[in-house]
Amino acid sequence: MKREERRQAIMDILVEARAVDLDDLADRFAVSKMTIHRDLDDLEQAGLLRKVRGGATIEAGTQFESDFRIRELQDSSAKSRMAHAALDLVESGMTVMVNDGSMASLLGARLADKAPLTVITNNAAVLDHLKDAPRVNLIALGGVFSPKFNGYFGIVTEQALARLRADVAFISTPALAGLQAFHMDEPVVRAKRAMMAAAERRVLLVNHQRFGRPALHLLAELTEFDAIITDAPPAPEDRAAIDRAGIVLTIARPPSPEE
Repeated sequence: MKREERRQAIMDILVEARAVDLDDLADRFAVSKMTIHRDLDDLEQAGLLRKVRGGATIEAGTQFESDFRIRELQDSSAKSRMAHAALDLVESGMTVMVNDGSMASLLGARLADKAPLTVITNNAAVLDHLKDAPRVNLIALGGVFSPKFNGYFGIVTEQALARLRADVAFISTPALAGLQAFHMDEPVVRAKRAMMAAAERRVLLVNHQRFGRPALHLLAELTEFDAIITDAPPAPEDRAAIDRAGIVLTIARPPSPEE
């Protein structure tokens, strides 16, 4: 097996299992541990995984979030449920902001069902989904493109957002602990904060598996959001803290066949 084929195979395993063991990989591909070390080093350098003792993972850490190309292949059912719940908050004629991320990408693809709409986004996947959608006024935020997050960030993005206003902003987060949302990347945090400042209502989208996981940068207090949408009930202590704070938490349900 060629080097690139082996590395793609390692990523395929990670998408399915989320973590790999160095010894197992060496046995599977009949190569030395040093060869696997080099493969993992290169994949980590590309931002596709995070090396840990004895192997690697694509699970988020305080300073690591997996590449968009990985995340868009994961948790499709959970994302679909959250997108469906988020669409219930959108009415025709609204101006809607959608941030970066694979969850937000799926939501953005469905916004055409609520047309006419104005959609403002820095998410390249949403731009691609909606560029030909009828009755959608699509506003693309400029900035510096990040392949890792498949979106646009930086001062150009933030300045554009400062001159716009929306009815609702859908903000996703990869980390939530206590009553705070976090992110690993500072430019991403700034873009999300700019969207929050420009919207009348702010809705947080978060996979239930990301509860109890802080990251490097504080994004926002949960009380800054008008609602939180997740795909399954969080741990009892997390749910209790949210309820005590009076924050609206929606557990997204599967759509009925009629929907």
